Amino acid sequence: MKCFLKYWLPLLIWGSVIFVGSTNLMSAGHTSRFVVPFLLWLKPGMPPQTIWIILVAVRKCAHVIEYAVLALLLWRALRNTPVLGAKMLVTFGAVMLACALFAVSDEFHQTFVKSRTPSVRDVLLDIAGAILGLLVGASLARRDPKKFPAPINSEIVDA
Repeated sequence: MKCFLKYWLPLLIWGSVIFVGSTNLMSAGHTSRFVVPFLLWLKPGMPPQTIWIILVAVRKCAHVIEYAVLALLLWRALRNTPVLGAKMLVTFGAVMLACALFAVSDEFHQTFVKSRTPSVRDVLLDIAGAILGLLVGASLARRDPKKFPAPINSEIVDA
């Protein structure tokens, strides 16, 4: 139970955050109500085209960041669950596959939301974010192996 609370619950919560983000609540129409006034506060008289470019850039960066976090959380959960311990490459492959499937399902979910538009480009951004998250995770694991322990060797079976 402690393993679930520490490693898997944050992953489930983050997956829920991504799911809620693909609803009408986080559509461009709703988020622009907050971002546009902020941009106009920063620079009054900003042209609408510039505002639109910034909105699109922020929304696309959000895809990368949310899936980088998802990949990091899943990688952390898989590496710290002794029963699932596997070689680094297998773990990375499993995380990439899971993130790609989640991204596809997220875009599919958006087909049912009138204010959202599913996009293959968004899936590719999500996968790029997952790759970024895995690279960050691998970098952190190499830098400080004590904070990011590898699975226990006695519990890994090589075929």
